[in-house]
Amino acid sequence: MEIRYPAKIQRDSSGRFLVEFVDLPDTFTEGETWEEALFNATEVLSAMLALRLDKGFEIPGPSSNVEGVQYIAPDARTQAAMLVRLARGERSLSDLARALETSWPAARRLEDPKHWPSLKSLERAAAALGKRLVLVLE
Repeated sequence: MEIRYPAKIQRDSSGRFLVEFVDLPDTFTEGETWEEALFNATEVLSAMLALRLDKGFEIPGPSSNVEGVQYIAPDARTQAAMLVRLARGERSLSDLARALETSWPAARRLEDPKHWPSLKSLERAAAALGKRLVLVLE
């Protein structure tokens, strides 16, 4: 499962790059250069997804095959939290905690975008949820 959100990046009349996320209309940013706009896009996407996770708000899945966009991934902590939440589906955190033989707060931290879970914890959670942890470097 990959988490990348499509973003429209356009130049405005002053030459700045404006970034708007297709699936998250309240998430946007800008930058003086293309690189700055992409960096800012990752930052704002991570912050907005983390806020939604933290508050328990619905998070729309990213659209695929959108023409003329740049696909942006959130930071690693936010991705990890989202992947655990998505993989858990309708299972309760209590069920996940029991499967991991740990406490509810420890299971909850796996879905906390402010927490840095270890690879061992993520691998165990993935296995408990019938998944496999796969890492990719870009």
